[in-house]
Amino acid sequence: MPISEKAAGTTDRSHQGLPKVPVPPLKQTLDMYLKCVEPLVKEEQFKKTKAIVEKFGTPRGVGEVLQKKLLERRDKTTNWVYEYWLEDMYLNNRLALPVNSSPVMVFPKQTFRDHKDVLRFAARLIRGVLEYKALIDARALPLDFARGQLAGTPLCMEQYYRLFTSYRYPGLKTDMLKVQMSSASSAPEHMIVACKNQFFMLDVVANNKQLDETEILTQLEKIVKMSENAEERLPPFGILTSDGRTEWAQAREALLKEQTNRDTLALIESCICIVCLDEPSGLEPTDTNRALLMLHGGGHDKSGANRWYDKSMQFVVGVDGVCGVVCEHSPFEGIVLVQCSEYVMKYIIQSPSNMAKSFSSRVLPPPKRLLWKCNPQIQTLLAASAERLQRLVNNLDMDVFTFKDYGKEFIKKQKMSPDAFIQVALQLAFYKCRGRLVSTYESASTRRFQEGRVDNIRSATTEVLAFVKSMADERGTFTDAEKMKQLRDAVNAQTNYTIAAITGMAIDNHLLGLLKIANELKMEKPEIFCDETYLISNQFILSTSQVPTTLDMFCCYGPVVPNGYGVCYNPQSNHIIFCVSSFWKHTETSSAVFVKALNEGLLEIRDLCNRSGATKLADCSQGAAQPHKSGK
Repeated sequence: MPISEKAAGTTDRSHQGLPKVPVPPLKQTLDMYLKCVEPLVKEEQFKKTKAIVEKFGTPRGVGEVLQKKLLERRDKTTNWVYEYWLEDMYLNNRLALPVNSSPVMVFPKQTFRDHKDVLRFAARLIRGVLEYKALIDARALPLDFARGQLAGTPLCMEQYYRLFTSYRYPGLKTDMLKVQMSSASSAPEHMIVACKNQFFMLDVVANNKQLDETEILTQLEKIVKMSENAEERLPPFGILTSDGRTEWAQAREALLKEQTNRDTLALIESCICIVCLDEPSGLEPTDTNRALLMLHGGGHDKSGANRWYDKSMQFVVGVDGVCGVVCEHSPFEGIVLVQCSEYVMKYIIQSPSNMAKSFSSRVLPPPKRLLWKCNPQIQTLLAASAERLQRLVNNLDMDVFTFKDYGKEFIKKQKMSPDAFIQVALQLAFYKCRGRLVSTYESASTRRFQEGRVDNIRSATTEVLAFVKSMADERGTFTDAEKMKQLRDAVNAQTNYTIAAITGMAIDNHLLGLLKIANELKMEKPEIFCDETYLISNQFILSTSQVPTTLDMFCCYGPVVPNGYGVCYNPQSNHIIFCVSSFWKHTETSSAVFVKALNEGLLEIRDLCNRSGATKLADCSQGAAQPHKSGK
């Protein structure tokens, strides 16, 4: 089983009262599928696909058989798609977690006066984490309600309860996500601190009382001192977790042959979280460099081995002020990462320091250095993992771009959804670069349902294709009024698809469910899933996500295919942060080129809106002076 949840008699009310995720009608999904793929393939290929889809959907045909089984599954499970989706999206994926899977939150750049200041920040961060964990454990977090489209609906809180209780075990063919839903008596009471590629156990409870800030600081100072002892320094075992999942699973098998390694792994795998104390990188702390360092640590010669990627939350505190969180994505979505990160940062900024007030006279045992047994085979594995991480580091092309000409306030004044508007702008940017649309993924939360995670908003619509073609047309074929209508049509199509996705009516999860049922019934793979169009439609060359924050921080991740882009965006009132990633190896992608096209496209759309608005005003006032146009 890929998922293992260990419970200890607690009744979870995180999704009581919420409906089960629906199974959409088969015909609706098949019609929607054809509409989604039409702009992505040539006419001849589309005709072939249409015939295959129609055959799949015939009365008493294969589609209806699978649909019936899927409806039966819905009746028997809390969430019919959750395990299918988790395996397909994460656990079966064999790529390395850094860059390919694990998103990161980049905190505001910190200015530390000295090493003690760094550890003070880390101690306050740890206290903030413990406060947030206490709210989760007490089930005292305020209930989330939907914002944006269909605002006000209560949301499932299940993902929060996995923040500090999850661990992803590597497997040869598929990973296992283990969630320890334990009672308070058996809850972990230690964190793991990584420092100079060494690992230390930090007990956060002594004699049934949590450590205060001063005590944590004292323990962190001891850890730093222990890490500086060259005689006791061990090889950088954390580098193994940065490798491909099958390679790491094989290395873990080798480690488990030694009792010392088994004991160390047991402590890491049961911890609350990892705290990584990073050495200075030597890089200028630009937004782009901080994003890169958070995503992969800069490689084995920087902080790439000062990590343990299987753990769901790794808090990074760099001596050079580069700080943030690395998150293993399989247990929860970006919003949970945001909420936790913002709580911890607000705790650090707003709470008065308890250092001065604390007169702790408790004598605490020193933190425990985690030991490893190494041998020539393991040394070879460590070197191979380091080399593969370095290749990944050298390949990642990242550009963090803040668009400053306008933000979501301007978009709202156009009476458009900011998210839909930005998605249309991303399609325009890609079209400017490549002259075509490609399969696009935008995550849509399905937390309105029990154990809901996400489905996909397919942003490359026929409506957006019409709009981007009109914007790229240099012959003056289209008037501003026509372009404006096409923009509104594209934004409306995107908004309607978003509503379908968040209400459980999108196509991706449904098609995945039908495919998985066919596998379970040991049927020959239905033709619809062997068709070239289906394969193309699931190669997400543009992988996008909106991750808004209320503090000065941003989220980013890597592309999901070798020739693709990862685009995470954070719309603020008067600016938008875009984190664009791609791989250097593929010459057809360039983050800088995409950013340039995106900047141009956003300005062109603004100018179109302003011209159209000015025309309307002029018409209304029958020749009154035109208002001053904003921007250039």
